[in-house]
Amino acid sequence: MTAPVFVVEHFEADRGGRYVLDGPEGRHAVSVKRLHAGEDVVLTDGAGRWAHCVVLDTEGKDRLVVRMDPVTEEPEESPRITVVQALPKGDRGELAVETMTETGVDAIVPWAAARCITQWKGERGLKALAKWRATAREAGKQSRRVRFPEVADAASTKQVAALLAGADFAAVLHEEGSAPLATAELPASGHIVLVVGPEGGVSPDELAAFAEAGAKPYRLGRSVLRTSTAGTAATALLLGRTGRWS
Repeated sequence: MTAPVFVVEHFEADRGGRYVLDGPEGRHAVSVKRLHAGEDVVLTDGAGRWAHCVVLDTEGKDRLVVRMDPVTEEPEESPRITVVQALPKGDRGELAVETMTETGVDAIVPWAAARCITQWKGERGLKALAKWRATAREAGKQSRRVRFPEVADAASTKQVAALLAGADFAAVLHEEGSAPLATAELPASGHIVLVVGPEGGVSPDELAAFAEAGAKPYRLGRSVLRTSTAGTAATALLLGRTGRWS
């Protein structure tokens, strides 16, 4: 099994490479994972910088002492894949973020589509966004990533259209009269942006705005996926087709 991942804010080890992981991450390593001397761990800032470490000892219930190897930086993936995710009902938003993160998406943009039942407003919206970001962080650790996906602030349709206009490949998952995403011509590098609509579908006005921005409609397959799973399926397809899973 690959080494567990823990998130740190800095990589300041002493001259001998000794580093102490404390706080919530240290407590999880010592009291939950119950790591022992000789075991491997990975420390990361979640933004691509990481270091392999070997456990030396534990101190109390929340301090893990490790020997840290030199810090490495993982380059950004190319092409970069961003999924614009319409707000699902209940906890399906966190499910979408979790599985897309585990699959390998690079960025997630919450989208307040016209047909979304859920609306992020005021304090409720801030709490929901915080949950999405926490989910991406935990799923990134679970899937042994060292570069976690960015979860942007909630976007309006106008903001999504601007994002699509700047993409090297822009697509909207839409079933009616759409070409298959599996045969679309994809860029070898650059930025891919994919829009996943709500359960009620993307409205005609939204489709028109996205088409004007250069996005074309595509379908995944014969079956109709829920909004909380469509982004994950599409991301997996794109990762395979672009060679990032090769």
